[in-house]
Amino acid sequence: MTTQEKFDHLKIMLNEMDRVIIAFSGGVDSTFLLKAASLSGLTEVISVTGHSESMPEQEFLFTKEITKSLNLNHRIVFTEELKDKNYSQNPPDRCYYCKKELFGRLKIIAMKEDIQWILDGTNADDAGDWRPGMRAAKEAGVKSPLLDAGLRKAEIRELSRFLGLSTWSKPATPCLSSRFPYGQEITSESLERVSKAEIFIRNLGIDELRVRNDPDSARIEIHPDNFKIIMENEKREAIVSHLKSLGYKYITLDLQGFRSGSGNEVLKDDNFTDPVQNH
Repeated sequence: MTTQEKFDHLKIMLNEMDRVIIAFSGGVDSTFLLKAASLSGLTEVISVTGHSESMPEQEFLFTKEITKSLNLNHRIVFTEELKDKNYSQNPPDRCYYCKKELFGRLKIIAMKEDIQWILDGTNADDAGDWRPGMRAAKEAGVKSPLLDAGLRKAEIRELSRFLGLSTWSKPATPCLSSRFPYGQEITSESLERVSKAEIFIRNLGIDELRVRNDPDSARIEIHPDNFKIIMENEKREAIVSHLKSLGYKYITLDLQGFRSGSGNEVLKDDNFTDPVQNH
């Protein structure tokens, strides 16, 4: 099918659902799904954002802006995945426990509102990636209409641009917990430290970056084209000073440059064993 045919099929599927709850993170996929839902003639669309320490603050604020611009019902639920040691101990399937917490709260809303359908923004490309959260979605009966329509990420960006969505070119913005190597405990304090480090560097003119929270050090990932920006003496010294004030002992620049999901590279190592027992 062509991209347009997939989009038409998506709207037909959504229309048949009548009333839906959409898990809304503010990313490219869930924003596009919200827009598609608003165009499909649904009786009711409720967008719900799970908010916790692991969500970058700018992303949380963005969800409010987008839903307001689309004139959609937006609700916030405060999730507590950090209280679950299965999550905070940071095993490779950490995302499963996060999504299990979120979908559990969405199911409560669905039952109260007598809504049958809970949707998420999983797309066709996600099926071939490491996505433990998809298991939680399946267990909770959450539907993934973008996946069912066969829409891939590039097609979603193309359609988002056509629809005038500002997210069409938005970089991926995974939760802050993705900055921690598997097996390293995640705490509220460490998440706040990573957040403050990334905000500071972003304010220097770097749009896409990660601060990987290695033991005692901050490993900065940015695109190689931006190396020269942060290596200017004044900015380099400012970064070192600020990140050390946050408690990092060593500040490093990853010479491989920015790459989304670099934390999963260890999973491709045949010698990798899960550092957290019983998972």
